[in-house]
Amino acid sequence: MSDAPQRKPLPFVANFAAGAIAGISEILTFYPLDVVKTRMQLERGRSQQGVLGSFRTIIKEEGFGRLYRGLVPPLLMEAPKRATKFAANDFWGKQFLTLTGEKKMTQNIAIATGCAAGATESFVVVPFELVKIKLQDKSSTFAGPMDVVRKVIRNDGLLGLYAGMEATMWRHLWWNGGYFGCIFQVRALLPKPETNKARLLNDLAAGTVGGLVGTAINTPFDVVKSRIQGASKVPGVVPKYNWTYPALVTIFREEGPAALYKGFVPKVLRLAPGGGVLLLVVEFTLNVFRQALGPPYI
Repeated sequence: MSDAPQRKPLPFVANFAAGAIAGISEILTFYPLDVVKTRMQLERGRSQQGVLGSFRTIIKEEGFGRLYRGLVPPLLMEAPKRATKFAANDFWGKQFLTLTGEKKMTQNIAIATGCAAGATESFVVVPFELVKIKLQDKSSTFAGPMDVVRKVIRNDGLLGLYAGMEATMWRHLWWNGGYFGCIFQVRALLPKPETNKARLLNDLAAGTVGGLVGTAINTPFDVVKSRIQGASKVPGVVPKYNWTYPALVTIFREEGPAALYKGFVPKVLRLAPGGGVLLLVVEFTLNVFRQALGPPYI
């Protein structure tokens, strides 16, 4: 039996900082793809152009800077989002381990934890997502994030900032379940890493596959969320898109099944490698913290 000491887990602030750094890195790298995805999802009927065509049109008609319109809300969202994600993962992981009697994380528990944490996280991100979508819309006339907030509260009250809450919950639930479940499985299939470099490569591969699977599962819910949050409310008129599953049926019936995957290509181009980048940066940053803090964290 080995007498080697166990490596002490890093403090919460280190995990939180690593998650925030990774999230901001991913946003800054892939944000233009998010703008294109939203434009495609808000478009009614058959898509007129693909990803490259959308990029060309936005740059030609609106300027290069439009690809970064609405960037502030996701950047501001990153810190509370990461704090919620880590806290929720820790809380739900412990709950499911206690409930099942398992001593360590299994794939099924990882999926259940991811789903529960995703649903919890949605409560924090909805107002930021709403502001971002309204700024990314081609027809947007808002001056900036605070202009969106002021006008939404004035017209719909504080609860107006939570339009699309249910759709966001389903989107995060399915994304996190697919992502974390897939990461667990891929890591189990890959050769056991013997070096830090090999471990980082494994994390990149697992995160990329997890991002691809999560995107494939949650895109229809993302389309509905964009439609709900991008709609302009008319007094006395019931919104066309209101609840998630009826909206899925409406889009399917009126525009065909392909419409539920509008924006899938830019979404997967962002979130598949983005998932890998997230995991890679998190693990790299945590390793920097371990080296800086020294024993017993190494």
